[in-house]
Amino acid sequence: MIRETKGTAIASLVLCALLWSSAGVLVKLVSWDSFAIAGIRSLVGLLTMSLFLGLPRLTFDRNQLFAAFFYSLTMILFVYANKMTSAANAVLLQYTSPVYLIILGRWLLSSEKAMLADWVTVVGVFCGMILFFLDDISLGSNIGNVLAVLSGVSFALTMIFMRRQKDGRPADSFMLAHALTFVVSLPFIIRGGVPSSISILGLVLLGVFQIGFSSILFGRGIRGVTAIESSIITMIEPAFNPVWVLIFIGERPSLRSLAGGAIILVCVTGRTVLKSRKI
Repeated sequence: MIRETKGTAIASLVLCALLWSSAGVLVKLVSWDSFAIAGIRSLVGLLTMSLFLGLPRLTFDRNQLFAAFFYSLTMILFVYANKMTSAANAVLLQYTSPVYLIILGRWLLSSEKAMLADWVTVVGVFCGMILFFLDDISLGSNIGNVLAVLSGVSFALTMIFMRRQKDGRPADSFMLAHALTFVVSLPFIIRGGVPSSISILGLVLLGVFQIGFSSILFGRGIRGVTAIESSIITMIEPAFNPVWVLIFIGERPSLRSLAGGAIILVCVTGRTVLKSRKI
């Protein structure tokens, strides 16, 4: 098995994050049930990955199964969050995932220990999260915020179990996750009927680019960096996600949400700088 160099791993994750950042605008484009969107997106993504990687090499070992389960859960939660709160809130709250990596990685990734800078980041990120929940006290929006936070937890667990496959082919877990997501969403797809032409376009773009190619790139990149580093590098996604939504849909995040997001981004970026100095 050829190991990824640090440079190609980082480049893969950067491009992956840029593709991921299209999720907000594309999900908003599709007028359909959230579960059905997640299912069709995963089906198209699975077909895209199969064209480039061939059939998945399923070992059904614990790491592969847990990574697939948690990534499937992440995709479903994120689509629902996008429908119930703003795209900015959904993606920024999902990107609290480094906090859960720091907390959970202590037990699940014994070789990647947390430092003082990590725990400072935890406190800062939770302070930023509070602003999101104070911004809009409506039930629907706050349920969307909670779902976004839960997607961050499941995404952190995904990265942990993907990282534990660094000597294998982690992309197989993504392919298994896409198959699982499609299967569990089948009743919602059937019940949802035929989507509009613009919705079909959105679903194809979501499946091929936003989740298909990005899954291939993430599977490559995660093998060359630590789990926490992968989460930090892909912070490009929340920086660009609200921009695309603003440009193409006109959805403007509130000042309080922007402030909370800025605190989260500054904390996780600052943690990377401090880590390089071994603080």
